[in-house]
Amino acid sequence: MIESLQDFTSTFPPALAWLAVMLAAAIPFVESYFGAAIGVVIGVNPVIAILAAVVGNVASMLLMVNGAHFLRRKASKGTKEPSQKYVKLRAAFDKYGIAGVSLLGQTILPSQITSAALVSFGASKEKVIFWQVISIILWGTAFGLLVYLGIDVIGAR
Repeated sequence: MIESLQDFTSTFPPALAWLAVMLAAAIPFVESYFGAAIGVVIGVNPVIAILAAVVGNVASMLLMVNGAHFLRRKASKGTKEPSQKYVKLRAAFDKYGIAGVSLLGQTILPSQITSAALVSFGASKEKVIFWQVISIILWGTAFGLLVYLGIDVIGAR
C-alpha cells in the first residue's frame, strides 16, 4: 500500500506534491506519520511534507470526531456486544484518559478511529480534538524527520 501511495504522490506535478501528501495522510492507517515520510521520500521539502501530512490527517480526524459526536447524540443505547478492539480501547481510555489514548493510540488504531471511539465513550469532543491534533503533529514530525535523516521507516527508500 505504501508503494502505491508513493507512486500516486509522485505523479503529481512538483508544485502540487504537497496536495498528494495531504490526500495520502487523510487515509486511515497512513496518518500523518506515513504521509510525512512519503512526502520526504518523493522529494517534498520536509517542512512542507510534515505540514501537509498533518493537515490531511487532522481534516479526516475532524470529520470522524464530528460524525461520531453527531451519531452519539442521535443514537439510542443498544445491546450490541462490543468488539474486542473496542473493549481494549475502552480499557486504555479508562486507564490513561484522553491524552494517553490520543498520544499512544496511533500505535494500535488510526487517529480517525481512535478519536471517534473516544467521543463514543462520552469524552469531550473538544478535548479529543485538542489531544488528537497534538498527537498527529508529534507523530508526523517524528516520522518526517526520521526519513529526512535517512532512517527507513516505511521500507521504501
